[in-house]
Amino acid sequence: MSSASLTPARRAQELAALAEGERVDVLVVGGGITGTGIALDAASRGLSVALVERGDLAQGTSRWSSKLVHGGLRYLAHGEWGLAWESARERATLMGHVAPHLVRPLPFVIPLAAGTSRATTMTAMAGLRIGDGMRAGARTRRSLLPPARRISALEARRLAPALAEDGLRGGLLSWDGQLEDDARLVIAVARTAAAHGARVLTRVRVTGVDPEGADAIDETGGGALRIRAGRVVLATGVWTGELSAAAALRPSQGSHLLVCAERLGSPRAAVNVPVPAEKGRWVFALPRTDGLVAIGLTDVPVDALSDEPRPTPEEEAELLALASAALAVRLTAEDVVGRYAGLRPLLAGAQAASADLSRRHAVVEDPDTGALAVVGGKLTTYRAMAEDAVDRLTTRPGRTARLPLVGAAPPAALRAVAAPERLVRRYGTEAPAVVALADGRPELLDPVAPGVPWCGAELLHALRHELVLSAADLADRRTRAGLVPAWRDAVLEASARLGEPALA
Repeated sequence: MSSASLTPARRAQELAALAEGERVDVLVVGGGITGTGIALDAASRGLSVALVERGDLAQGTSRWSSKLVHGGLRYLAHGEWGLAWESARERATLMGHVAPHLVRPLPFVIPLAAGTSRATTMTAMAGLRIGDGMRAGARTRRSLLPPARRISALEARRLAPALAEDGLRGGLLSWDGQLEDDARLVIAVARTAAAHGARVLTRVRVTGVDPEGADAIDETGGGALRIRAGRVVLATGVWTGELSAAAALRPSQGSHLLVCAERLGSPRAAVNVPVPAEKGRWVFALPRTDGLVAIGLTDVPVDALSDEPRPTPEEEAELLALASAALAVRLTAEDVVGRYAGLRPLLAGAQAASADLSRRHAVVEDPDTGALAVVGGKLTTYRAMAEDAVDRLTTRPGRTARLPLVGAAPPAALRAVAAPERLVRRYGTEAPAVVALADGRPELLDPVAPGVPWCGAELLHALRHELVLSAADLADRRTRAGLVPAWRDAVLEASARLGEPALA
């Protein structure tokens, strides 16, 4: 086993070896959840692996998700039973073995207002019970994700105090999985891959692929290089078309708004509200552990791709209106403290609306270059997507269904970790090592500024072990301070005081 520590020095050494002609079995292009998942799967089967990413880990779609590890109930409305089952199975794998430190149960409330018909209620409850059957089939314990049930209006408002009280007849309570942070999941997968020998190289842009490997440019100033590889796997999401025309995609944008949890009464449960006249689509308000509530999700086709997509004014107005319809609080643009959007790499289909397109994934071979392109899919099923791709490269059996990520441990072991709960949720069994970075400097365990949910020791850990090459890497992906401008400024100011090498 190699070290799980990712450093600029390690990157430079491994990149130099590739530039000098070292050949790898598999070259993975793309440093999001799909690419890092493929790198881990391949490396854990004993293949030599290099992963290259033109920007930073989790720089694209993988940091803009709803941060849910969900059982796929919405897919039942479109008759995609196989996709729903795959989601439930992968949720069980993540919560039970792979990343129990990063995924926790989250209650969801569907409010039953005066205008909610009996038929609608029965249909929703039937869907929840099917989902519970899939939970049981996937062997997720009832103690972890309890079965769905109907609750009173009083209990619904205790869980979500901002629900509109007038006409509220109760609610439907269910449970699903929520990620502490999608970018942290990517980092954990990448570091676990590195521990199995994978070379994880950011700021390396691939300009072309062929049957013998790829041409690339070291964006840190190292110039052009040739990477020799037995096979190339593209995990570049909506940007796949830049390197291969093997798969037809119809990207769509999903946008979220962030409001302070106090504005909604500091909810303990998510609120799920069906979008009128749209089959299987919901708007939710998801409480997070950083004092914010995420309101989402849109599904809008896009033609122009952007590395930093932003919610449109129309999306923002729609989300605020739909969420406010179920709340006693009338949300406006003044309540929004942050906003973000991600681009889904959906497989093209005959459906007119992107919301109706399947979330299934595909592994497609480019007949000209021999490269495999992994497209479609979603964060919850990243491990299965990676396994499908690597199955095309080797007959060696996959191992990742039972392979814990760095920091992972059973829940009982996590509860016994001698570190603050907040750090355990982010680092698992590595949390004591984060705390140890504050030896002699106890102030490093305090928030970097009042109300900012990160401490100096976390910044040090990222700088020393998580391949931070720029200030944006630290503020926007190793932490998520960039979601709120004032938080970002505080994190960057604190990093400058740590005594580590300055970041550009």
